[in-house]
Amino acid sequence: MKTRQIIRDFLQLSPENILLVKLAVVIAVHLMRFLVRRWSVRTLPGPFPWPIAGNAAQKGHAPHIYFTRMARNYGDVFQIKLGNRQVVVLNGDAIRQALVIKGVDFAGRPDFASFRFVSGGRSMAFGSYSDWWKVHRRVAHATVRQFTTGNPDTKNTIENHVVSEVKELILQFLSETRTHGFFQPHKYLLVSMANIMSALCFGKRYSYDDAFQEVVGRNDKFTQTVGAGSIVDVMPWLQYFPNPEKTLFDQFKELNKEFYFFILTKVVEHRKTMEPSQVRDMTDALIMSLERGLTGGSGVLLDEKYVPPTIGDIFGASQDTTSFAHQWIILLLVRYPDIQKGLQEEVDKVVGRNRLPSIQDQPHLPYVMAFIYEMMRFTSFIPVTIPHSTTTDTSINGYPIPKGTVVFINQWSLNHDPKKWDQPEIFNPLRFLDEPGELNKSKTGNVNIFSMGKRRCIGEELSKIQLFLFTTLLTHQCHFTVRKQPTMDYMYGLTLKPNPFQIAVTLRD
Repeated sequence: MKTRQIIRDFLQLSPENILLVKLAVVIAVHLMRFLVRRWSVRTLPGPFPWPIAGNAAQKGHAPHIYFTRMARNYGDVFQIKLGNRQVVVLNGDAIRQALVIKGVDFAGRPDFASFRFVSGGRSMAFGSYSDWWKVHRRVAHATVRQFTTGNPDTKNTIENHVVSEVKELILQFLSETRTHGFFQPHKYLLVSMANIMSALCFGKRYSYDDAFQEVVGRNDKFTQTVGAGSIVDVMPWLQYFPNPEKTLFDQFKELNKEFYFFILTKVVEHRKTMEPSQVRDMTDALIMSLERGLTGGSGVLLDEKYVPPTIGDIFGASQDTTSFAHQWIILLLVRYPDIQKGLQEEVDKVVGRNRLPSIQDQPHLPYVMAFIYEMMRFTSFIPVTIPHSTTTDTSINGYPIPKGTVVFINQWSLNHDPKKWDQPEIFNPLRFLDEPGELNKSKTGNVNIFSMGKRRCIGEELSKIQLFLFTTLLTHQCHFTVRKQPTMDYMYGLTLKPNPFQIAVTLRD
């Protein structure tokens, strides 16, 4: 009876009142969904968030260390709050569970303001997971493979580029040593790395005093902005009045405009000079792949507009990550002179003094490879990946995670997990060698620096080739010394950058 009376009363309402009732029901439903989502996230453990800022101040200047410390208290999966955003932080074994076993669920990117300014808004690295993104990644990965492991001829081309640049780098080092005694190697390493990638991407290198340095040498602002928990991304209202974070964000936007214009100019030049019968570099390869459009089903069509952002992703990522890895290599060589001597002895034994090391020597240089893997593990120079987000309602370790949740991946925690590594705080390349002195592949597989799953770095193999050649060529030819031993202190961003240090370089022969 009551139900019938309610229906009669509803039918007697005016159209305006009926509309209000419907609106109230819609609001109630959305409110209920919102509360359910909020309740789901809050079932996760985590530190107490302060009003407005949340846990932003607590994570400090080394978020990866803060996350690792919180994981000891709350487990591998916990939540923090940055501004008005709830963020789930994954550590340890939960990372593989999320990125590999539930890869699609955790393959998204947050709707951060900063991401929209990278590569003209068409970045593959910072783009949302979708059918478009899958086609974009496929063509980008195929292009990189074409110039690395996928083709013996282009693999030799990479080696030639690296050898040429390392020779020039050594000349710069020797000149600086003669002039100043001790000097900071950072800018030379950055330009050297950028030149290698410029040769691969554009078929051209630059001199060390060229204006090219203005483009490749200003990535600190970029890494500070897109690193874990950029303040403007989680407190977007900071963009609208003068403050230090707005200044940094404005510099970030300007940097991206300049960098994208630089890439676009290179692509335009290539379109004017390329010949269909010859693929000179990665830009040519991408133009040929996308000039007629690349379909991926469901209405997906990638065309020539995606050439500049794809080249921008490949070129931009390398100059930041690999150049800083090179800085860490030299820092470790001078910090641990006995290890530097061990590397020189192994390279001399295998290669001799009558030729230069090559890629073919890699299987016979286990100590060199152990040093490189220990450098990646110990420094964890990409401590936290570019932020992820969930693409659907999902769960991890029994905790419900709603769709659209921001997720931080703390790679540092995997590389410094005492359950996996004996005395992880000590730099020890020997941990990667077995009793016969061969490289232990099961242990190298536990090093996580290039992420995993759907968002695994497409340039991983290219980076490893460069790290191997860089290490072997420099230790074969040079001896590095310091007046004062450098610390392991760093500047935090998307990549850990060593604090400035000075070295002197002499030829071994």
